[in-house]
Amino acid sequence: MTALVTRTDVDGVATLTLNRPESLNALSPSMFVELRAHVDSISGATDTIGCVVLRGAGRSFSAGNDIKAIQGGDRAPSAHFQAETIDAIEALPQPVIAEVQGHCYTGALELALGCDFIVAGESARFADTHGKWSMTPTWGMSQRLPRRVGAARAKQMMFTGTPLSGREAVEAGLANLCVADDGLESTVAGMAATIIANSWHTLRAEKQLVNEGQQFTLREGLAYERRTSPGAGPDMAERLKAFGSR
Repeated sequence: MTALVTRTDVDGVATLTLNRPESLNALSPSMFVELRAHVDSISGATDTIGCVVLRGAGRSFSAGNDIKAIQGGDRAPSAHFQAETIDAIEALPQPVIAEVQGHCYTGALELALGCDFIVAGESARFADTHGKWSMTPTWGMSQRLPRRVGAARAKQMMFTGTPLSGREAVEAGLANLCVADDGLESTVAGMAATIIANSWHTLRAEKQLVNEGQQFTLREGLAYERRTSPGAGPDMAERLKAFGSR
């Protein structure tokens, strides 16, 4: 049976690929089960995996939730399994990059928002279409999208359902970068390589401090950083020595 989500590990970077290109990587419950297994495995692999890339096979990241699969009887293990899987991606100790081309609609946008940042191809289209189907968000759209782009822009996207292009997503603060589709994979690979060249100890600490710090006021967040920051990593002396010998 063909895997619905594939994993490839190269030089400390784990690439997870949504692997249903014939259906624009529609997010079936069974796909989420496979995705969650990979995420849980990567979470415990902090010594070997320093960065994660989430992408889609074919011409789209994902067209969104697979209604046909649900109508056909495909069921997740629990009521909020998909939402909790996105939570697990967000909570991964490693930085996670969403590599987005083509469709990134509704549930797929919620999935991408669970990543630390998004790199878009010029073909990317980001939209929330809950309103088109008389559905309401339960995978995080109402919380993560406003935090990413601001409440007013999030409401515009949610109320109208109008897609943003890759370049418009950058202007809105939804994506960090937009590049030509034929350079998307290499751009993300280069970014991941730059990330893992830094101290993995620092990467994990910074991600935790930023994510947790968003829950606080500035004063509370500053106190949290001072109280919680783990200090220098085991590779600091080696890195300083290498810098001094240049």
